[in-house]
Amino acid sequence: MTERQITAARGVSDLVRDAQRGSVPARDQLITGHLSLIYNVIGRALHGHPDVDDLVQDTMLQAINALGGLRDPERFRSWLVAIAYRRVQMHMRARKMTLTRHLPEPVDVPDPAGDFAERTTAELVVADQRRELAEAARWLDDTDRELLGLWWQEASGDLTRAELAAALDVTPKHAAVRVQRMKAQLELSRGVVRALRATPICPELSSTIRGWDGTVDSVWRKRLARHVRDCPKCHFQQAGLVSPERLLLGVAALPVPVALWAGIQAAAGAGVTAPPLVTTVSLVTHVTQHKTLVAALTAATVAVGGGLTLAVVNEPDTPRAAAPPPAVATTPATPPPAATGTRPSPGAPVRTTPTRRPVTGLGVAEADIFVAPNGSDDGDGTQARPYASVAKAVAVVRPGQTIALRAGIHRPAGPISITTSGTADQRVTISGYASERAIIDASAIPADQWAITQRASYWTVRDIEVTGARNATWTCLACVDNVYERLAVHDNAGAGLMLRDPGTSGNRVLDSDFWANRGSGLSVQFGAGDGNLVRGNRAFRNGLDGIDLGSFRSRVTVEYNWAYRNGANGFAVGGGSPAVAAAHTVRHNASWGNGGHGFVDEGNTAAIELGNNTAFRNTGLGFAMTTAPAVLRNNAAVGNSRGEQALSAGAKPGNNSWQVPAFAFGSEDASTAEGPRTAAAKLPGTGYLSTGNGIGASMSGA
Repeated sequence: MTERQITAARGVSDLVRDAQRGSVPARDQLITGHLSLIYNVIGRALHGHPDVDDLVQDTMLQAINALGGLRDPERFRSWLVAIAYRRVQMHMRARKMTLTRHLPEPVDVPDPAGDFAERTTAELVVADQRRELAEAARWLDDTDRELLGLWWQEASGDLTRAELAAALDVTPKHAAVRVQRMKAQLELSRGVVRALRATPICPELSSTIRGWDGTVDSVWRKRLARHVRDCPKCHFQQAGLVSPERLLLGVAALPVPVALWAGIQAAAGAGVTAPPLVTTVSLVTHVTQHKTLVAALTAATVAVGGGLTLAVVNEPDTPRAAAPPPAVATTPATPPPAATGTRPSPGAPVRTTPTRRPVTGLGVAEADIFVAPNGSDDGDGTQARPYASVAKAVAVVRPGQTIALRAGIHRPAGPISITTSGTADQRVTISGYASERAIIDASAIPADQWAITQRASYWTVRDIEVTGARNATWTCLACVDNVYERLAVHDNAGAGLMLRDPGTSGNRVLDSDFWANRGSGLSVQFGAGDGNLVRGNRAFRNGLDGIDLGSFRSRVTVEYNWAYRNGANGFAVGGGSPAVAAAHTVRHNASWGNGGHGFVDEGNTAAIELGNNTAFRNTGLGFAMTTAPAVLRNNAAVGNSRGEQALSAGAKPGNNSWQVPAFAFGSEDASTAEGPRTAAAKLPGTGYLSTGNGIGASMSGA
């Protein structure tokens, strides 16, 4: 346990002792502090069954009545979770027996021991990989499926490993072994699910399942998993799998109905005060801790009425059909909440907040090819007779040439493919023109297509705004020595910009803003290649991570970037399935107000270098380096909801804020940092989160 968790546990144990002595306020505080946790344990197990409220109330009342017999107050949380878990099992067994007794034919009733995880993961079916995870849970043995449900609570930070072990009545060491085995079986099952869903299906796999009756069991899981491991075609299907931690962490806590608080209050005969939680929203679209549900639910108006609005976690290997995101009205002065960015419809004006607009006056002064919204593809591409479409311009451009986009909204009717490479001596440039504001509105491109796909190297892409994509926005595959500079990429359904695949090397992403995209803001993922640099960017209010390096197997230098108010983590510097080992260099970055961790290794096993970074008031940990033997020097972490750091045994921390006395920031006013860039499109100089003592990120701009 972290020092913060130990302190919290001591506070709970003191409350338990006071309640055992007859203190009604202490008893009430125990209820209010743990009701959300128990509601989630039972609510996810029963998948919104009408009996959820009754079981939660019974659990809490049973705990109140038995509190005097709890000999070890330090074990209150694990004791309470164990009570809830037993109540779930008893309810499911009783329901199964009742239905079996009264119905003339067998019915498909969830198994009380095995359905805990299936119902937990069944809520996560918006994104393809969440659907696959839900299907994969069905392939697990009963004990593993039960464990998956409890482990979800641990992955979301609501249970510690010790509490999980106590609920299973095993030692923490034994619980760790069981969790690892369960996750290994889950990965095998995910592989089977993806292979079975492949189109076209592998001919050998098709032959193997010819005699299969469709029954999901361990025998067929082992048989099909063996084929998937040994078959190159099926093994290829496993590329791009996101770790289950990330899939599960993308869902927030279930809000506790106000009526339930009133019921417990009446039944307990005590003055339990309900929190100001009056919404009926079923799920919110970003990660949040139960103590901060009020703010999260206020921003989640898109889900009113029981809707489930979750962001896609991962860009697929090939474009897949996806429903367009729901339109959410926002005013120009108010940035949209995470994962609910607006998507302009064809012909509609593109909306953006004034402080997010790209800096003008930095576009190219001369060009070889011009594109204008009122041009014609029958023209010759000159300034006098410009082309109408970006697709036409990138199709005819040659090495050494420059494409200039004139002012206005460019609305491509179909996906844009960039395939012509420049050379080291003759780069290709696409840019806005002079001081004009050029916007690519990709909302007319079908949702089953990536908006802009680039397979070309030695390009400079600068001073352009891209919005409205209904899938991935700008994706560069195996690109070399491209520069992306002074971009504004916002309100898209997928990631803002993604560099991916083996051979991705020497690329630079500079001085750009990525916001309100429903995936991650900026991603370097699913590949390898040296020399990639991410510098001077801001990623904010995106549905998932701000900056994501998941499954990239080579070092990426990430410096002087800010990630804030994203739905998941600020900076994800690793991860993937299987986990990668990439010793990324992460320095002078700031992460604040994110729904997940500030900085997280996500299973990266390499010695990540983290120097002079700042994590402030994130919902998760400041620095979650639980796997990597990371080297942490001069980092600052303050006010993060689940603690300032959690480090692996091999980590090497030195001179970080949690290691020095009396650490504080000079300013906690983010208005300047979140405001306009400088005239040169650099990060705004700000005193926000400044320290003056060499610890934390330099906030003076890059």
